[in-house]
Amino acid sequence: MTATSRDPFSPQEIAAEGLKLEEYAEIVRRLGRHPNKAELGMFGVMWSEHCCYKNSRPLLKQFPTTGPHILVGPGENAGVVDLGDELQLAFKIESHNHPSAVEPFQGAATGVGGILRDIFTMGARPIALLNSLRFGSLEDAKTQRLFSGVVAGISHYGNCVGVPTVGGEVYFDPAYSGNPLVNVMALGLMETSEIVKSGASGLDNPVLYVGSTTGRDGMGGASFASAELSDQSIDDRPAVQVGDPFLEKSLIEACLEAFKTGAVVAAQDMGAAGITCSTSEMAAKGGVGIELDLDKIPVRELGMVPYEYLLSESQERMLFVAHKGREQELIGIFHRWGLHAVVAGTVIAEPIVRILFEGGIAAEIPAEALAENTPLYHRELLTEPPEYARQAWEWQSDSLPACAIAGIEISENLKTWNDILLTLLDTPTIASKNWVYRQYDHQVQNNTVILPGGADAAVVRLRPLESSTTIGSNKGVAATVDCNPRYVYLDPYEGAKAVVAEAARNLSCVGAEPLAVTDNLNFGSPEKPIGYWQLAEACRGLAEGCRELATPVTGGNVSLYNETLDSQGNPQPIYPTPVVGMVGLIPDLTKICGQGWQQEGHVIYLLGLPLTSKISLGASEYLATIHGTVAGKPPRVDFDLERRVQKVCREGIRGGWIHSAHDCTEGGVVITLAECCLASNLGAKINVEIAESQLQRLDEVLFGEAGARILVSISSDQQEIWESYLQEHLSEEWQKLGLVENSDQGLGVLTTDNQSLIKVSIEDMKDRYFHAIARRLTINNTTPS
Repeated sequence: MTATSRDPFSPQEIAAEGLKLEEYAEIVRRLGRHPNKAELGMFGVMWSEHCCYKNSRPLLKQFPTTGPHILVGPGENAGVVDLGDELQLAFKIESHNHPSAVEPFQGAATGVGGILRDIFTMGARPIALLNSLRFGSLEDAKTQRLFSGVVAGISHYGNCVGVPTVGGEVYFDPAYSGNPLVNVMALGLMETSEIVKSGASGLDNPVLYVGSTTGRDGMGGASFASAELSDQSIDDRPAVQVGDPFLEKSLIEACLEAFKTGAVVAAQDMGAAGITCSTSEMAAKGGVGIELDLDKIPVRELGMVPYEYLLSESQERMLFVAHKGREQELIGIFHRWGLHAVVAGTVIAEPIVRILFEGGIAAEIPAEALAENTPLYHRELLTEPPEYARQAWEWQSDSLPACAIAGIEISENLKTWNDILLTLLDTPTIASKNWVYRQYDHQVQNNTVILPGGADAAVVRLRPLESSTTIGSNKGVAATVDCNPRYVYLDPYEGAKAVVAEAARNLSCVGAEPLAVTDNLNFGSPEKPIGYWQLAEACRGLAEGCRELATPVTGGNVSLYNETLDSQGNPQPIYPTPVVGMVGLIPDLTKICGQGWQQEGHVIYLLGLPLTSKISLGASEYLATIHGTVAGKPPRVDFDLERRVQKVCREGIRGGWIHSAHDCTEGGVVITLAECCLASNLGAKINVEIAESQLQRLDEVLFGEAGARILVSISSDQQEIWESYLQEHLSEEWQKLGLVENSDQGLGVLTTDNQSLIKVSIEDMKDRYFHAIARRLTINNTTPS
């Protein structure tokens, strides 16, 4: 019996699967018949943007993907880089945006579970997690609920599974009010002698289903993730998966044990699109077919039909291809870990996915049609920037109120530079994220070298494997996730270049050599001209940034259709948010540093453009927070200066000169100084030279943002040799700013003729900086106990 349908589906039924009418016509052409319900669902999930990247794939081809450290690039479950000394690192970033919008706790939790499976599917043991989060205004009660739920979900899953959350970033902006972004990055150290790939091979080899049972949770999650959110999205809660971190812990151990036997030919996580994705991708990558019997699948619910089996995204499940005759060896391992493991299918010669159910064929589709030969849209790019961008670029700083030594009178409560500094420190995007990271277990596994909030990038110790011949390695890996979405919104090309530059700068600030990138492209609808322009220009900028800084892209995730409805019911896209996750190598963990001052009397330097340089306030946090204006252009990236500044920083750390380093980003130099003080409980006294040119404003000097700037401190007895080194390698692109002082002195910023611009105590800065988020959440009693 074959399961074919003579009657076409209605346009409503086709649209319900996330397919367009022309795509349905193509399905009929390829099959030579109408699909049945199960097959229609399979095409719906596999032809979704989430799975096949039909709008973004042409743009992704411009990314550099090869390099001396790259072992596995795009196309597998995760990228892998060679760290030397027999150490190999797997890493990947993925999103769980829409599920988190309708069910924040489970949406975020299962996002963590999914990215961990991408890592250990390669044969790597997960060693660290990072997250990149975006929410609406924290003054809004709904945002507070989403924020609290997402953080709770991340901490629950990561803490229970025993993988430390070591870093990340959180932004707040009304652009994300109804559509939060939850991007999670994971790192893993290879434990197997061979990297485990996903392409099926070996005719008649058994196909094993391992892990948890299959239920109706997560139905059609890939299609859900590829559609715009609406008022009806709450009805899609079944598309949000439910995770079990304790079961995942067992799955990690069972999989790694199984891989070490050599009995596993290929492995694939059942993530988005579940059984459909794993069978079709494994078959297509191997140039073979897979026959799978749904009657063999362990289930948690009765009465399920093929459509439900095939579209379920129940968590903690994997698909293996095993060497024939060794399947019982693998089954025994999973049973010892209390997990299901059954032979559910076979590798076949015909390159199709054949699904059996109750003695008949429930679905039969060419594997290539589902996983490789999918729709591809080459959309027309705008010939000039859209109106919103052109208008924003016309902004000039002379439209702001005049400012003077005493300050700038903006309102009754915002007059002095002290007021402005404290207001910026109280802004949730800038303020300490201690409310978030104190909920995470960031020290489990005992390899976290720098705790969250202590440096610009996370640093994790790399312990050589038991089988390694390397003895006494003291290597570490640094990781960061970065994106300034306001920059990208105002100029996607320059903003995306700045994302790559900042990620590399953050790694350099802890002494790490940037190696490679995984990216998460969060954008609105590509079917709208502005949305596609933002996506295309950002991809162009990312590609250029990665080439310039020699950080190839090993893979990542695309999340489009991130839009919500405004009060009038009109769809509004989020800010374009191409998050870059970057990893770097630390040759010697004894030669790293954090962002806090280390000792009173140390000398403070600014690497990069001096304060007398003309720095625009365009796209800055100061302009948005203090003046309520999102306009101007983000700073242009000077890659030559970036490379030189970052190299000087790395070599200064490794040479023992630099004792602290902190990237100057949101809020400019003064906010960076304040964060260094707060990280160390030490003060600083800075002298600011004001250019005689009338073109330079005081707020530009204090709060203007520019790339290729790092604030460092050194011991005073090394000042002469250090300045000689700076002169040789940076010429005039550095500046001595002042001295580290005791905590009683706070932060003092003076002009060269000793006129005080800023004088703020450590305690006042602490109150604003460390309590900003908790203070807002307490209003709705969302602060955790």
